[in-house]
Amino acid sequence: VLIVGFGFGASLAALFAQLGGGIYTKAADIGADLVGKVEAGIPEDDPRNPAVIADNVGDNVGDVAGRGADLFESMSAENIGAMIIGVALALLTKNYLFIIFPLLARATGIFATLLGTLFVKGDLEKNPFIPLRNGMIATTVFAIVGFYFLVLETLGSIYLYGAALAGIISSILILLITDYYTGYHRRPVRDIASASETGPATNILMGMSVGYESTALPVIVIVAALVISYFLGEIFATQVGINPYLGGVYGTAAATMGMLSVAGMVLGLDGFGPIVDNAGGITEMSNQPDEIRDAVDKFDAVGNTTKALTKGYAMGSAGLAALLLFQAYLDIVDIHILDLLRIENLVGVFIGGLLPFIFSAFAIRAVSKAAKAMIEEVRRQFKEIPGILEWKARPDYARCVEISTLAAQKNMIIPALVPILGPLIIGLLFGAESVGALNIGATVSGFILAMFMNTGGASWDNAKKLIEMGLFGGKGSEAHKAAVVGDTVGDPLKDTAGPSLHILIKLINTFSLVFGPLFILYSIL
Repeated sequence: VLIVGFGFGASLAALFAQLGGGIYTKAADIGADLVGKVEAGIPEDDPRNPAVIADNVGDNVGDVAGRGADLFESMSAENIGAMIIGVALALLTKNYLFIIFPLLARATGIFATLLGTLFVKGDLEKNPFIPLRNGMIATTVFAIVGFYFLVLETLGSIYLYGAALAGIISSILILLITDYYTGYHRRPVRDIASASETGPATNILMGMSVGYESTALPVIVIVAALVISYFLGEIFATQVGINPYLGGVYGTAAATMGMLSVAGMVLGLDGFGPIVDNAGGITEMSNQPDEIRDAVDKFDAVGNTTKALTKGYAMGSAGLAALLLFQAYLDIVDIHILDLLRIENLVGVFIGGLLPFIFSAFAIRAVSKAAKAMIEEVRRQFKEIPGILEWKARPDYARCVEISTLAAQKNMIIPALVPILGPLIIGLLFGAESVGALNIGATVSGFILAMFMNTGGASWDNAKKLIEMGLFGGKGSEAHKAAVVGDTVGDPLKDTAGPSLHILIKLINTFSLVFGPLFILYSIL
């Protein structure tokens, strides 16, 4: 009960950090871009823009703090789910290391990351991504080796090591897939940039197409990891003479542990983006020479890609962690078969599939309201404070920071109620089994929707960056104006609603785990 409560607290904190941070940063970003770049015609991060400080602060609030809370929640959820299942295995095999193995796996991942940071080396001027790639490769290799010795020494099964290896490989595959769809040198981003030449409508349509297409391969990778790890776990269970289902579930837990073993390096990749983004902002605000701006822009384009990579990874790990929590929920409420022929369970599946869409609607609406207030404030300052655009007066930066802060705190309340009220109402009406069906619907729906939002939004962003590098007309062209509109549409998807969905599906499963016994005792129908 205590560790489940810990996970519930981690989920709530992560939701507030990611959702609130996402609303804050996108309100400032959209306000700064639309009024500054499109209406006033001044460059991005220009100090004459009243929203520029709030925009730079938001990069840290939304990406660094939010992603850290997201991955912390995934690791907490994975530990809880695996330890609950490990209790049953420990009682059957008399090997109590099944319970603490998730904690040992986390320690192995930490050591792999520490060693991997020693390999973050390379020619930064030629390609800033190479040192980051080297560190990621080294961390993965150390995790693979570390897990081999850890699993054999504690659990004594090469099959469970194979399950963990499936998780590690799936994390790398998701990173590669995300890089293909969001890298500024890749075909999908170039297609969006090319579509921008004919206006905002074709830019948005092409971006949506790329986003929808990008969901297929990650889903296949996750499904493959689940199937492989489950069957390897079943083989292990057959060897030691226990229930094959229980062994299969622990195999999927091992895959989740494997995927999260490289979380430390992935979090470093995520932090790279806001750091170089703020460096670019400081470069522009301090009026540095063009050669310095060009060098920072190269880093900034890589930073956009690394942020997209980490969101894809975070969604993959969230999906596996949510499914692991679902298995733990079935164990807690003692449900062995989820009968989808029962109308109550079908209702649960449909309501669960609906929740991510309702949540996303509230989150995007919150960004829209906050951005509207920011746009009105920036316009007011340009109109009522004479001399801002002529460098004769200083904008009121503090007022824009205040607007973003208040908007984030106020507008995240209603979306935060969705993952609480959904399972609570279904549980009190139809019981624990219907909540299990709701969890499945929410996990599948939320996973695919988040992949669309994260990848589609990042590809719009990098299409704009590609045009700003001089292709398809360059800065100030009609294609650039269309790309700015597309980027603005994608911003709340990739930085607010999409990343918050990672947390939503885990929070729904964690809440169900906490209140599962209540749903058994008290249900109306």
